[in-house]
Amino acid sequence: MNNFESNNYTLPNNILAEKIILATVLKDSESINFILENLSVDSFFDEVHKVLFQAILDLNVENKAINFTSLINSLQDKGLLNKVGGINIVMDLVREVVIVGNLSDYISLVQEKFLRRNLISLGYQLIKLGYVIDNSLEDVFEVIEKGILDLNQKKVSTTLVSSKVFLEDTLTELKSISQNSNLPGLATTFHDLDAMTQGFQKSDLIIIAGRPSMGKTALCLNLLQNIAQDYDLPMVLFSLEMSRQQLVYRLLASDTEISNTRLRSGRLNTIEWSKLHDSIERLSKLPVFIDDIPNITIFEIRTKIRKLKLEHGDIGVIIIDYLQLMHSSNKSENRVQELSELTRSLKITAREFNVPIIVLSQLSRAVETRTNKRPLLSDLRESGSIEQDADLVLMLYRDDYYNSDLPEKNVTELIVAKHRNGPTGTVKLKFNPVLTKFSNYSY
Repeated sequence: MNNFESNNYTLPNNILAEKIILATVLKDSESINFILENLSVDSFFDEVHKVLFQAILDLNVENKAINFTSLINSLQDKGLLNKVGGINIVMDLVREVVIVGNLSDYISLVQEKFLRRNLISLGYQLIKLGYVIDNSLEDVFEVIEKGILDLNQKKVSTTLVSSKVFLEDTLTELKSISQNSNLPGLATTFHDLDAMTQGFQKSDLIIIAGRPSMGKTALCLNLLQNIAQDYDLPMVLFSLEMSRQQLVYRLLASDTEISNTRLRSGRLNTIEWSKLHDSIERLSKLPVFIDDIPNITIFEIRTKIRKLKLEHGDIGVIIIDYLQLMHSSNKSENRVQELSELTRSLKITAREFNVPIIVLSQLSRAVETRTNKRPLLSDLRESGSIEQDADLVLMLYRDDYYNSDLPEKNVTELIVAKHRNGPTGTVKLKFNPVLTKFSNYSY
């Protein structure tokens, strides 16, 4: 950073905007809450301004009045008054700075310069890493991924929207929904699930969890096909467990209603060959993309999504199978911290690309030790952050898997265990294990 400045360059900053923000809060203490939502001490470039803003924050935490007098007293008590240049510096700030325009405009200016400084710092870090041949390219890319994710988290919107504007927008949206029979989200074609969730919403992180053999992958393939057929939007499946070939056979078995075993044998009769040709012709027209590279990172996923979006426009749904096979780019102290970082990154990705992301997840073995084996949110394996970051948690349970003498077979309970914007409950689906296919339940 010093090398950059010594080459007659100055790091991005806007000293006037920083002064205006400080002067505003000293003249109008109520503005502190809005400022705190958008700026931190590090957002300021000038070292004196950092000290002044920290002192203002301390007054706010201590529930003391924020004004010229209280700030001077606080700086004096902490031995910082001389460090900022004395009482005249603070007095000039209040007396000479003329506040013109909206506060949000000045906050945006300061925050933009702060992010640019962070970007420059990241650039210098990468340059140094590029010269260190002991660092693998994978390690360098991990640093890039973490740096970009950190910048995205620091990037905040400072645009205020008045109640008049957002309420009018909401009314327009509601009128549009009332005049359109379609759901506000992407319909899954599973009617009871759609009635409860109103479809999969953009920017949601959706977790589909279950014990092994409950049908998680089968359900995600059914969702992939159903949504692609109805909306003609690109659908992406990142499969960390199964190969592309295995997934394709499952997809064909579900669509042709020919068992996976018969398809793999290649011993099909004339009618079945005809079904297979029709199915391949139909499915090949769907904008479905499958990536079966194991150990894929969040950075690689985001890169591929960005490229797909540039080439094909809006994306329908992104599916990841499954969470516990993913690894973070950062070296975490334990697996719980690593999964916490993964789910947080996935939620950020869903919001950034404004697309629902469905992530399959294993459940803890603790389910098997209970008499009632229906899963609970606490069974989400290894991390409470999955529950925290998810907007929708769906859990699969098949009673006949544990109780073979049940009169009704192949019924799957899809438990809506968490729904951030709606009700929870249970919906039933029929499951054909031979075809690995889900369908609506007939009551």
